[in-house]
Amino acid sequence: MKIGTVLGVAAASAVLIFGSELVFQAFDRNSNSASDTIRPFIITMGPVWVLAVWSAQVLLKKRRD
Repeated sequence: MKIGTVLGVAAASAVLIFGSELVFQAFDRNSNSASDTIRPFIITMGPVWVLAVWSAQVLLKKRRD
């Protein structure tokens, strides 16, 4: 595992967290209730987070050479 890969995954995670906050704020801006915010946020960001976690696992997995 290279240090560049670890730093890249860390930077991508930071961007993902920041982006998730922006998406949440966009949904929360015009909502009238908590369910108007949470449900669309989970539907939108759930697959993104699953893909991000899976990608990080693939990139950070120790290789058997």
